[in-house]
Amino acid sequence: MATRTVELELKPRVMLGEVRAMGPGKADLLELIEETGSISAAAKRMKMSYRRAWTLVEAMNGAFKTPLVEASTGGAGGGGARVSEAGKEVLALYRRMQAELEMVARQYLAGFQQRL
Repeated sequence: MATRTVELELKPRVMLGEVRAMGPGKADLLELIEETGSISAAAKRMKMSYRRAWTLVEAMNGAFKTPLVEASTGGAGGGGARVSEAGKEVLALYRRMQAELEMVARQYLAGFQQRL
């Protein structure tokens, strides 16, 4: 039998009661909003509807003490969005946590590999 590769797929979520305050998809959305300056453009890059992206932004903004995303309405000059300083800090904290969790979990892969 050929050896199969064992991989990790960790999806840590930060919960506030029943609400997912932060998870991998929200972190990706924050990164793309920061990169594009737009919730709409970030949603397109993630292949999700603008409405879904806006719902995720509202959930994040409502969960944290200060908004993670600040949006400006459209008009002649167009709207836009930016990740606030709090958003940048939360994103960095989440990505550090994600990296450390993966580092610890990798220690167990060999044990699983032997049993699969």
